[in-house]
Amino acid sequence: MLKVLAACGNGMGSSMVIKMKIENALRKLEVNGFQVDFCSVGEAKGVAGSYDIVVASQHLIHEVEGRTQGKLVGLDNLMDDNEITEKLKAVL
Repeated sequence: MLKVLAACGNGMGSSMVIKMKIENALRKLEVNGFQVDFCSVGEAKGVAGSYDIVVASQHLIHEVEGRTQGKLVGLDNLMDDNEITEKLKAVL
């Protein structure tokens, strides 16, 4: 089971949108068996270690560096489906 965490500055609206976009991208990439959760970057610092991939805005991704053995994906545009898909494809 691939575990992915979507993190944003405050953990509410944008991380939920990113979560849905990640799920769509994983389906498009034909990944089977995944779980996508979302939270604030502050919360992500404590839980990142239990995820295979952590996705956040490029300017926030450094907040979780060193807190997981998983892959980190920094997004320039949180709403860009193509960027999300391409960056996930690169780390899968």
